[in-house]
Amino acid sequence: MAKSTNNSWQQGLVRTMKNPKAVVTSDDLVTVINDLYPKAEVHFLVLPKENISSLTALNQDHIDLLRHIERAGQTVIKEEGHSHRKFKMGFHADPNMYRLHMHVISDDFNSTCLKHKKHWNSFTTDFFLKPEDVIESLETHGKVRIPSPAECKALLATPLKCHKCDHRPRNMPDLKEHILSHV
Repeated sequence: MAKSTNNSWQQGLVRTMKNPKAVVTSDDLVTVINDLYPKAEVHFLVLPKENISSLTALNQDHIDLLRHIERAGQTVIKEEGHSHRKFKMGFHADPNMYRLHMHVISDDFNSTCLKHKKHWNSFTTDFFLKPEDVIESLETHGKVRIPSPAECKALLATPLKCHKCDHRPRNMPDLKEHILSHV
């Protein structure tokens, strides 16, 4: 889990949600921001205003908040005029940024910020936890079950594979060229 020191780069999300230029929308419970390093053409982050460090800090009392976070993700897609696109929503199992946040990301993955295999695999493997699975885990187990550190490492090291077909590129440049055929 990310450490939470005030001067750390890992606190960047907290600082960004306080920057009016970065905020897309906000309500009593959440703030939606544009990801500063988007991994797709459209990439939002939904952050709770409550200071929740990560998925491991959640308990059953947070289920309504998580449902609200998911609805906020669906709403921002519509309100920002992206209903024609396909999106993925989810949480990284082991994020490197402090403050719980849900990614709302278009499935084109067309971005100059998508540079590394770990970026790709963080959105296209079981490292990316769907909000409904997080909620179900809380309802069933009282906590979020996340992959172990070893499993997370293995998921991020998974061989590259296109998320829309069976193509297995040699490297990230090959993958990025290939996924343009799906855009």
